[in-house]
Amino acid sequence: MRRGALSLPCLFLALSVTAAPGCAWLSRTFHPAPTTAPTTAPSPAPAPVPAPAAPAKPPEISVADKLFAGGMKALAEGGQELALELFSEAWKEAPGHAGVAREFDGALIALKKSGDAAYDQGKWESAGKRWMETLRFITHPAANARGYPFTRGEVKAKVDRLSASLMEKALTEYRRGGVESAIADWKTILSYDPSHEEAAQSLRTALKQLETLKKMPPGK
Repeated sequence: MRRGALSLPCLFLALSVTAAPGCAWLSRTFHPAPTTAPTTAPSPAPAPVPAPAAPAKPPEISVADKLFAGGMKALAEGGQELALELFSEAWKEAPGHAGVAREFDGALIALKKSGDAAYDQGKWESAGKRWMETLRFITHPAANARGYPFTRGEVKAKVDRLSASLMEKALTEYRRGGVESAIADWKTILSYDPSHEEAAQSLRTALKQLETLKKMPPGK
């Protein structure tokens, strides 16, 4: 045997030792890496639909403006008394209300004129009521009495003359036995002037007499 040469058994042993790890590697089962489907990016969510805008809320109408509007409606329909009443309520809610300040005088002048017209037509109760309402509203803070074509004293004189005329008429009828006619005249006075004491006293007396007459047997 040459120096440095390995015997056959020794060579076989060396090869078996060095090959063992390699053989073990070769004996492993090869498992290919699983394939995965390509991922797709999710679609973007649709943009939210904006909610419809709420309708604009109309400005709230104040109580004073509502009252004023009612007064204007009454005035357009010829109801000066109601118009002035509503104007007065609007003024209480909002002193210095521009609409009331603008319309009050015209309504009051129209009311007084309607009283004059009723008197000319022989409608005593209507005339008296309208004149009395004129007297009531002429002192209102919204009234500009200096610009009126009449004074408070002149309107008061009209009422007094009407009452005096009706009192005279009623007494004449009463003395002639027309108790019921006299009662109607006194009631007319009190309908526009409840504080008229003479008319109230005469009415009480006449009503008592009328009740007595009704209780009397016929023919007496």
